[in-house]
Amino acid sequence: MQNDDLSYGSHLMLDRLLSAQRPISGRHDEMLFIIQHQTSELWLKLIIEELGVARKQLLLGHLRPALKALDRTTVVLELLVKSWDVLRTLTPVDFTSFRNALGSASGFQSHQYRMIEFMLGNRAVSQLEAHASNADALQALRDELGRPSVYQAALSLLDARSGAGLHTALIPQAQPYRSEPAVLRAWQAVYSDPDGQPDLFDLAEAFVALEDALRCWRFNHVTTVERVIGAKSGTGGTTGVSYLRRLLDVELFPELWQARTAM
Repeated sequence: MQNDDLSYGSHLMLDRLLSAQRPISGRHDEMLFIIQHQTSELWLKLIIEELGVARKQLLLGHLRPALKALDRTTVVLELLVKSWDVLRTLTPVDFTSFRNALGSASGFQSHQYRMIEFMLGNRAVSQLEAHASNADALQALRDELGRPSVYQAALSLLDARSGAGLHTALIPQAQPYRSEPAVLRAWQAVYSDPDGQPDLFDLAEAFVALEDALRCWRFNHVTTVERVIGAKSGTGGTTGVSYLRRLLDVELFPELWQARTAM
């Protein structure tokens, strides 16, 4: 049914959206900082939505809609990679002019980013304490720990197709995913005969593309932070660059990378 009272502005709730930028320092460059992070959070919200769809469809054995959701996630991540170019226009002098006004606020407190990490299998439970002040977010993250990751949902489909006996790899974990030899062998079988199971081959490559894009996002995050604040601690007392550099070593879907070495 057509809604004749609906306009572009009312549909998008632009009055609320465009009034949500409220600099507190009086410095011109803070507006960029706010918009950069607000728009990133909107894209993170879409990623969570798409990963949820991908997981649901994979568990149902429906590959086509799952691949669509995974591919869209990758495209959004690639957009977020480019978004760091905008924040890099902040010089160290620019950021220093309003940094103290941010107080204890830190990107480390982004519960949506933490949710994405959890959904993809990097479940660092020790980081839940960063969200202790947001009861709803904390509960949502804890709930996520009881679900299979999106990758585990893919493994359940791989197991159903191959009969590889991946049962232990499919158990939801409240810890980061660890590589299992049986999973590697199952993916190797797919890569050894891509024409025999083209949809599983496409699924494997979709996960690799997704992680590749996320790695690029992390790398640009590191270099942007280092460019703007150097090796100083981050806002809110976080360790800044040193913590971000450790994330560069995280492998979300390890067997898919190991399969390349084994070919």
